[in-house]
Amino acid sequence: LTAKAASAALLDELTADLDAFVLFSSAAATLGAAGQGNYAAANAYLDALAENRRSRGLAGLSVAWGSWAGGGFAASSDAVRARVKRGAMPAMDPALAVRALGEALEGTDSALTVMDVDWAQLAAGVHELPLVRDLPEIRNLVAAGAVVDEGELVGRLRGLGRAEEQTRVLTEVVQTEAAAVLGHASAEAVQDRQNFKDLGFDSLTSVELRNRLSTATGLRLPSTLVFDYPTPVALAAWLRAELLQDYVAEVPVLAELDRLEAALLGGPKDESVWEQAADRLRKLLDTVDSAVPSRLRREAELESATDDELFSLVDELD
Repeated sequence: LTAKAASAALLDELTADLDAFVLFSSAAATLGAAGQGNYAAANAYLDALAENRRSRGLAGLSVAWGSWAGGGFAASSDAVRARVKRGAMPAMDPALAVRALGEALEGTDSALTVMDVDWAQLAAGVHELPLVRDLPEIRNLVAAGAVVDEGELVGRLRGLGRAEEQTRVLTEVVQTEAAAVLGHASAEAVQDRQNFKDLGFDSLTSVELRNRLSTATGLRLPSTLVFDYPTPVALAAWLRAELLQDYVAEVPVLAELDRLEAALLGGPKDESVWEQAADRLRKLLDTVDSAVPSRLRREAELESATDDELFSLVDELD
């Protein structure tokens, strides 16, 4: 932050009557950028400095750039190139970017953003970017129904009924999005009980996964999501509780079980804690079993009975 902001402040102090005072900002200052809080703040300072110079009657222009093709940060590694390619703002053709700079120098704006945009992809996550909701391109896509309704996922989950099936579907969603963030060809590369850290997630890719899951579910999710729920199945259990909280609230006991499941799957893997939890759960299960009507217990026994046990029961009935 200091390198950009302090340097720009000194240049402002040392210069006055110029034909042009041009600052290179970043789209990170306009829309934010995962894992780049300091960089976004530094460039936001440049935008504000250009506005301030104009208010003082001096030349001032801040251009907030998107990613450039042909080298630089957007091509610093294979992982970064893949991430930019998957994003809603692909790397720009340098010739077009330079042309835009020339037009900006001739214009009257003190601050503007220049970036290439995949509008359909940006619209899919528009709830995370309130700044762009009213752009004509976004409004047209929403009007045309191009933005997916996150309610479809909730409807699908409710149609399944059983908690195990709902968690399985959400686990597949988490695995698919995690695989996409890591650049894997399919979700099979992400095991349901594998720790996100072991899969290779860092702070930047964790936020990217959070953003993708926010788009898929319509939920506002914390940036610490994959650290709080460190495996796909643990995260899926928590997502289920959040997505269906109104639905499962009709049966409070089941809602509490959902929260318990998420806490167990996402909690510390301390052996003594697990032993205490297992012991208490066994006692609780004994209490539940004693309260279940005999007919239901009998049905449960029949569902789990072996062939020999079923034949023996038939013989008893005869």
